[in-house]
Amino acid sequence: MTEKYALFGNPVSHSRSPYIHTCFAGQFNQIIDYQAICINHPDEFTAKVQAFIQNGGKGANVTVPYKELAISVCDELSVAAELAGAVNTLIVTPQGKIKGDNSDGLGLVNDLQVITTLTNKRILLIGAGGAARGCILPLLQAGIASLSLSNRTASKAQQLVSLFAPHVPAGVEFKCDELANLSNDYDIIINSTSASLTGELPAIPEHTVTDCICYDMMYGKGNTVFNQWALAAGARQVYDGLGMLVGQAAVSFGWWRNQQPITKPVLAALRQQLEQA
Repeated sequence: MTEKYALFGNPVSHSRSPYIHTCFAGQFNQIIDYQAICINHPDEFTAKVQAFIQNGGKGANVTVPYKELAISVCDELSVAAELAGAVNTLIVTPQGKIKGDNSDGLGLVNDLQVITTLTNKRILLIGAGGAARGCILPLLQAGIASLSLSNRTASKAQQLVSLFAPHVPAGVEFKCDELANLSNDYDIIINSTSASLTGELPAIPEHTVTDCICYDMMYGKGNTVFNQWALAAGARQVYDGLGMLVGQAAVSFGWWRNQQPITKPVLAALRQQLEQA
């Protein structure tokens, strides 16, 4: 019997998740039924998720705007999901319970580790919203030297530093840096804001990105606005978030099926589709 999985969110018609997970299953000569399910109103979320599981659903992904709401349908949460304040993966246990987890941060870290080693790297994370919060714990645990948060509203970044303080590994520096006064002491700069989607830029000095690796969580055809600016300002290399998208899906797939897919060919196929669109 073909196992059922789903993506819950709104909108989902554009989602590449069904394609990605179908490709992953194909790597193991398997066929899965992965559907994108649009939930029009928050009041429908719990009932639709429960109905999906009662009808044989083995697991699901959750995307905007329901990642925070997904916590309420879970019987248990991973530490990553608790700290992220959001769930993007629902795992149905053999006992029929729902475990909530968050694969976004691991997806980012795994993609970064394809690009470069993270050992002893100094990382700047721009933004303090849900995207940043979901990635802090895996970044802190990746062997880095330091993680600096910088946000337009500094108090939001400081709140995250306080929240994650008990989970900072020994020897890792974790702090806030003021957006307008950033140095050029970073090895990797990650833009977690959605500014590129509206053609805007975070208000950081140009010298900050000189000779850095810059990573924008957004993606699209060609370089994002942030990555275009970073290259012009002297960034060494730039990458977008398509690898993070595939990476987080691979983590979810592994949790569900206890098999770890290869991301490289799926990422290459998606990149080609984007560039040809």
